Amino acid sequence: MAPPFTLVWTRLAEQRRRTALSVEQIVAVAIRIADAEGTPALTMRRVATEAGTGTTSLYRYVTNKDELLELMVDAVQGEGELPAEPSGDWRADLTLVADGMRASMLRHPWLATELRSRPSLGPNALRRSDFALAAAGGATADITVASALLGTVANYVHGAVLAELSEREDVRSTGMTQDEWRNAVSPYVRKVIIDSGDYPWVARRIFEAEDFSHDQQFAFGLDCVLAGIEKRVAR
Repeated sequence: MAPPFTLVWTRLAEQRRRTALSVEQIVAVAIRIADAEGTPALTMRRVATEAGTGTTSLYRYVTNKDELLELMVDAVQGEGELPAEPSGDWRADLTLVADGMRASMLRHPWLATELRSRPSLGPNALRRSDFALAAAGGATADITVASALLGTVANYVHGAVLAELSEREDVRSTGMTQDEWRNAVSPYVRKVIIDSGDYPWVARRIFEAEDFSHDQQFAFGLDCVLAGIEKRVAR
């Protein structure tokens, strides 16, 4: 039979303040490791060593890696300030939410893959979720629809950031910037795409389309999502 399930947040609430401070220090070390090397480098032994404590002592505060990751996810969601309440301009408010999500995931590349279908129940995550739902609530009084709208925005942000992080990984793994890669493949592109005439729309993109920065592409895509939401809630 599986052992009884206890949320880490329940246990922390029952511990004394000095223990909570120790947990915060442990989580800060874990975030530093994950930011630099990714979560595969995150082991309880490594965290304990860099936190200046023994592995056995670490387990007094954090029972396993999954629990540590949950604490890390909540900690990074506590970064940055949120207004006390939404402005009432739901498009501006959801843009603020989306920009904040993107900034957090780009600051901590491991975060995008650690956001699960089951929501985090930590205090920072709950505060952000409540603000985000209130922002979506500015578009509709129907909480079911507001929740779905927020999910749509979150899915867009998640996909856009994963694409951006994928480009970073391509640069890291190949050692070539995007411009260097384009130069390297240009003979193939000219022969197969441009000279052949078989792919006219791809050729038009190469010659005519403006290259958006990541910021421009994200803002354009978000504006499309919000415009779609505006039409949907106006029905």
